[in-house]
Amino acid sequence: QVQLVESGGGLVQAGGSLRLSCAASGGTFTLYSMGWFRQVVGIEREFVARINWRGDTTRYADSMEGRFTISRDNDKNTVYLQMNNLKPEDTAVYYCAADSYMWDDARYSPDSYHIWGQGTQVTVSS
Repeated sequence: QVQLVESGGGLVQAGGSLRLSCAASGGTFTLYSMGWFRQVVGIEREFVARINWRGDTTRYADSMEGRFTISRDNDKNTVYLQMNNLKPEDTAVYYCAADSYMWDDARYSPDSYHIWGQGTQVTVSS
């Protein structure tokens, strides 16, 4: 199975942008739909976005749609999360995750994803 490593987090001012990357290795990337989640200490991990294995179907949490864009490059075994117009409430650790069940794109629970990266911190200052 794949291993996942996120990068691209950091400190940004409100209204700014960041692009997170998640590189997969050690497996067949196209066997997985990919998701991004985020978590603040003491709060349950929250769904952000999901993309299917081909990259032609995406899902977003309501609060992120229009500001965040998930994409993937299967030649580079990488999934991305472009985040625009960031707000202080977007501050969290962002995780990418892999889901081998590819026949339902409406999978928003962290329990549906069985491979996780280590996370990357995003901090948005006001």
